[in-house]
Amino acid sequence: FFFVILCLMLVIPISYCHAQAPSSLELINNAKQYDGKIITYKGEVIGDVMIRGEYAWLHVNDGIIAIGIWAPKTLIGDIRYAGDYHKKGDIVEVFGTFHRSCLEHGGDLDIHASEIKKVTSGSPVVQPLSRKKVYISIYFSILVLLFYALKKIFQRR
Repeated sequence: FFFVILCLMLVIPISYCHAQAPSSLELINNAKQYDGKIITYKGEVIGDVMIRGEYAWLHVNDGIIAIGIWAPKTLIGDIRYAGDYHKKGDIVEVFGTFHRSCLEHGGDLDIHASEIKKVTSGSPVVQPLSRKKVYISIYFSILVLLFYALKKIFQRR
């Protein structure tokens, strides 16, 4: 009985352990170690999602560096927002094969995705209007009008 309890205590916690996904910096600095291995990479979709036939390119930024992801078009259906100045991109978890120098894509470092899970949805970002910028633009507009008026006055003389 005690042996069974001991075995369960050892086995159950192990089944809940997950390896932490490597960061982009770790992938770049240890590219030889990860080359050809199946990894998990998590981050925000940024830029444009570029469709290339039955596949798509997307860039996923983990907050340090963005890495290119090559994925079948069927895997990107859930991606709604790609981050830019006006939007916060969807946070995704990419499962796929890491290539430090992909022969198929001109020697670039990339990940060929076999699965993409959306972790968090992105959203539009509203940029607040800065009073300082408004005052500066009014100041320069008045300055330009003043110079224009002075130019017209000197042209008449």
